[in-house]
Amino acid sequence: MSDAGVVIFRSARRAACDERAFVLAAVGIATDLHFDGAEFVLRVPHAEASQALTHLTQYELELAARAERPAPPAVPLHGGAWIGCVVYVGILCYVAYAVATGQWRLDAFDAGELDARLVQSGQWWRSWTALTLHVDAAHLIANTAAGVWFGYLAARLLGSGSAWLLIVVGAGCANWLEAHFAPATHRAVGASTAVFAALGLLSAYSWRIRYRHRDRWARRWAPLIAGMLLLAWTGTGGADLNAARPADTGVDVLAHGLGFALGALLGVGAAGEDMTRRLNRVPQWLSGLAAIALIALAWGRALSS
Repeated sequence: MSDAGVVIFRSARRAACDERAFVLAAVGIATDLHFDGAEFVLRVPHAEASQALTHLTQYELELAARAERPAPPAVPLHGGAWIGCVVYVGILCYVAYAVATGQWRLDAFDAGELDARLVQSGQWWRSWTALTLHVDAAHLIANTAAGVWFGYLAARLLGSGSAWLLIVVGAGCANWLEAHFAPATHRAVGASTAVFAALGLLSAYSWRIRYRHRDRWARRWAPLIAGMLLLAWTGTGGADLNAARPADTGVDVLAHGLGFALGALLGVGAAGEDMTRRLNRVPQWLSGLAAIALIALAWGRALSS
């Protein structure tokens, strides 16, 4: 560019000039950047000066509007999120010990696993008892670690009792749906359906809360997109999570997808202002007790059948 170029912008910061050069380059306007000894100077050809000024003015207005936009209010976080995680670990470990040592019944594993044929015939409780059963220590450890991580984050947003009640309800319903969609020979166990229900709950609740506030679309949709990416990576065998394992395959993809979907639906519902107020009116200990009672009721039916 010749020395006859028009100075369109100057700043002591090179980054500010680089930003505006990028804006002009996007619309096909060539720029020349140099340092005059005191400031960085951005020039454009005489013939394009008017057009460049229009684009930079619009850019400055967008920057000003973005700076004036109020920050979204902080989402209130709940304390005691670790309590539900401790109970989750305790239940999984206790069931594993009781089944392995025959404290309940020698056929307790068979009585509690998700057997599609038996669920279809009315044994609904298997949809919940199967969440607490695992085929080996690695299976148990993987689901325990993942469940604690996603469950803790969900509990921070919704409260420990509310989060785990929704996780247990969503995961059990996902197992029930899977049993009706799958062949009658399908069998599965594992808490991974609950893990992905927690992930769906966390992702959708975060997305819905952010969606109510004016913000860039990337910030609003980031939680849901991240949750779906994690589902795709860990829920289809990309990571060694091992989720709810049927006997014939290593990864129960249908259960993972249904768990995420049911968790997401519950997350969207829980994020509604009316529903949030209703959930907050229920003591967290009572919601947590309801989640434990549902598991206990299911095992009671399984062991008495």
